[in-house]
Amino acid sequence: MDYKNIAKRIIELKNADLELRDKLIQTGQLDEGYNKEMEKLHNKNAEALDEIIDAIGYPTIDKVGKEANEATWLIIQHSIGQPSFMKKCEKLLEKAVNDNKANPKNLAYLTDRIAVFEGNPQRYGTQFDWDKNKELSPYNFDDLTKVNQRRKSIGLNTLEEQTEIIRTQAKNENQSPPIDFEKRKQEIKKWQKKVGWTK
Repeated sequence: MDYKNIAKRIIELKNADLELRDKLIQTGQLDEGYNKEMEKLHNKNAEALDEIIDAIGYPTIDKVGKEANEATWLIIQHSIGQPSFMKKCEKLLEKAVNDNKANPKNLAYLTDRIAVFEGNPQRYGTQFDWDKNKELSPYNFDDLTKVNQRRKSIGLNTLEEQTEIIRTQAKNENQSPPIDFEKRKQEIKKWQKKVGWTK
């Protein structure tokens, strides 16, 4: 198996994703719901990665190296319109983490993202969105003390520290809260239903 070229391909997929994100930040289009061009790219990348996974299994560090392994996670994390693909990858990533072949932080982010889309509390507090006060805040989670313990166990900072980092990053990228908070909430719910996260 030509792991070197597979690694290169995975990194190319990730770079295309980040380039488009940068372009949308520059043009101020990142805040306007789920951008159609981005949605299309995320789905295309998920499809390409799914084929790679079917061929070689999960792209673990020992197979494709650290950079392509991280890129794999980013592509999965962004494949939000593909619930079954994300859940399949969560199981594979969990096994890779248990075998010390992938980063446990990546599993925490993926587990939380799936929980949020399914309407469940997150375990690590990694997922954020705009709140009623026009601030970026973590999505619903079970218990702050437990969340911080879980975060510490895999080498993450506290949720309070992370909240500050996220808010600063949003300011630096000139991100702005939705004009109509309730409307956006309804749009997200509609989208979750449409792609199959919720019934």
